[in-house]
Amino acid sequence: MTKNYPKVSAEYEKAVDKAKRKLRGFIAEKNCAPLMLRLAWHSAGTYDVKTKTGGPFGTMKHEAELAHGANNGLDIAVRLLEPIKQQFPILSYADFYQLAGVVAVEITGGPDVPFHPGREDKPEPPPEGRLPDATKGSDHLRDVFGTMGLGDKEIVALSGGHTLGRCHKERSGFEGPWTSNPLIFDNSYFTELLSGEKEDLLKLPTDKVLLSDPGFRPFVDKYAADEDAFFADYAEAHMKLSELGFADA
Repeated sequence: MTKNYPKVSAEYEKAVDKAKRKLRGFIAEKNCAPLMLRLAWHSAGTYDVKTKTGGPFGTMKHEAELAHGANNGLDIAVRLLEPIKQQFPILSYADFYQLAGVVAVEITGGPDVPFHPGREDKPEPPPEGRLPDATKGSDHLRDVFGTMGLGDKEIVALSGGHTLGRCHKERSGFEGPWTSNPLIFDNSYFTELLSGEKEDLLKLPTDKVLLSDPGFRPFVDKYAADEDAFFADYAEAHMKLSELGFADA
């Protein structure tokens, strides 16, 4: 689909650049890249391509959306970011939260994800239940991501973003990191998923299904063997996720 990005002012563009620099320093200092990536993903991943509701439009700042079960702990991200957001009143929360996700990938060694500003904040949070459930299988993943308009390649590429971070039992019911270096963005999610040797590393049902499903597995093998291919597909999938419902022609 062709994108019709809105024109933003030079002042707005300048604020985006300044906010990006501030976010780089802050996220590096706090080691909170995984949390910021999760905030950006969960903000965007509520989009429904049929009803054109939900999506990356700043609604995560509302207590109603933070109260969704899938968003446990994201109140911390919102709280951490607020002092920086206050320095840039011209920016929408929608743009600011997605910018934080892009910076989180960049400063941990991942690919540069293209960022286009101009999202507007929406007043109403989406209904609960649109985000993936880690306890379920491939049909569930395809259903949830299909609602967003994303397919198998995007599912596997975005799953590789779990190279960053860890699960916390009090938030998700699961505990532990996916990779040996959870603050480095690389293709180790796939290499360690395939090796299966380290028992202390997390493998959720939604991770394991990437190995057993014939549609997902070729991408796992490809990304484990070729980090450049993973980075290219990840950057494309992340941009697509961050722009769901935004600038559609």
